[in-house]
Amino acid sequence: MQPVTKLEKRVVTAADQALTSQGHVCPIDVLSGMGWLPLGLVTDWRQGRVAHLEAVAAVPADRLSDALEIFHRWVRSRGLRASEIDYVSATRDRRPLRFTEDGDPGRELAYRTHWMPVDLPERQREKITTRQSKPPDLVVVMPLRAFTCAACGEERDDMLTMDDAGPLCLGCADLDHLVFLPAGNVAMTRRAKQASRLSAVVVRFSRSRRRHERQGLLVEQAAVEQAEEQCLTDEEARARRRDRERERREARDETFTEDLAAEIGRLFPGCPPERAVAISRHAAVRGSGRVGRSAAGRALDPEAVTRAVIASIRHEDTPYDELLMGGVPRDEARSRIRQRIDEVLDHWRHPA
Repeated sequence: MQPVTKLEKRVVTAADQALTSQGHVCPIDVLSGMGWLPLGLVTDWRQGRVAHLEAVAAVPADRLSDALEIFHRWVRSRGLRASEIDYVSATRDRRPLRFTEDGDPGRELAYRTHWMPVDLPERQREKITTRQSKPPDLVVVMPLRAFTCAACGEERDDMLTMDDAGPLCLGCADLDHLVFLPAGNVAMTRRAKQASRLSAVVVRFSRSRRRHERQGLLVEQAAVEQAEEQCLTDEEARARRRDRERERREARDETFTEDLAAEIGRLFPGCPPERAVAISRHAAVRGSGRVGRSAAGRALDPEAVTRAVIASIRHEDTPYDELLMGGVPRDEARSRIRQRIDEVLDHWRHPA
């Protein structure tokens, strides 16, 4: 299927990227790749803190439906095979997650359906389906302020879990026998979780980033002790693997940065080469959340590349930052500099 409209182009780019990178694709992959479903808010939904998925979308429900209609046309054109996945929440009751506000059965099924290549071996298909249907981790929250337990009525300031009745202390949730293992040691965390019969992910809300961030795990004490012994036996080998993986990541990032700079030069032949390199390096910083780390950015989508260029022009070639520091509202500041951005873009697109 050839992209025609701007929306079709965005849907197809996100779908192609997801299918290529993971071997299967679903509506959430596409809508997240387009930026319509922020991943942090999707996590809140998966953890049972949101009534339905449409509530966290950045666009109205009818726009989501338009995108899904295009996605299913793309699916038919690729001849992909459907596989229905169970979505359950990260709560003790493992209740089914809802996608739509009205609970329409047809749209709910459309969201639950994942798509895979028809020639994918059956064993691999079953493996993917099983992994996708696996219930998510239980979640425990480090609250920012004291809370009252909905079961025992006590005011607490330690960890809690969320229930339909409200927050529960760990004692009332039957999790108080677990110990906290802070994040930071990947091998230790992985092994302790594998050894623990019951575990829960501990998160805390970040006001600056406006999302829940992982702080560690709650696991059984015996699992922690077993993981510590295992980590001591192969510490040197894991250090060597980390060094090799860091070198591979750096090589991949350098290749992507070069490709992004080349694409900037192709779309904007008037952009100085050293500026194109600077833009690509800034946009592609790992973990930055900038456009270069998005699915569209990694696919070198022209729209994403253009957004990276505009961001650079805004900060480097206009008084935008000075306006903000002077107290000018963000929308007004952007309105004042819009003409200057258009002038630089036009010059870079069509150099004399």
